[in-house]
Amino acid sequence: QLQLVESGGGLVQPGGSLRLSCTASRFTLRNSHIGWFRQAPGKEREGVACISASGRITTYEDAVKGRFTISRDNPKDTVYLDMTSLRPEDSGTYFCAGEPDYTAYVCRASTFGSWGQGTPVTVSS
Repeated sequence: QLQLVESGGGLVQPGGSLRLSCTASRFTLRNSHIGWFRQAPGKEREGVACISASGRITTYEDAVKGRFTISRDNPKDTVYLDMTSLRPEDSGTYFCAGEPDYTAYVCRASTFGSWGQGTPVTVSS
């Protein structure tokens, strides 16, 4: 099973930017659809953005459209989430998740079988 590792979280002021990275400690990301999800304390996990294995399809939740960009660098076997114009409500633990490309691309948490441990993001002044 794909084992995912997130990095890049931290503390940032409102309006700032962060780049999150998702890599695989076992196997490769190249043949997987990848999604980013987040969970704030006391709240349910919610979707942020997804990218198909080919990279040709991306999906964004309305709350992050125009501010976040998901991309993948196959030679580096990494998927990125570039976050700009960050707001306090973007705070939470961010998880990346993967699902093999022989399955349909669906950007929903329930369709992803492999998950990382998460990286915390705090947007605060």
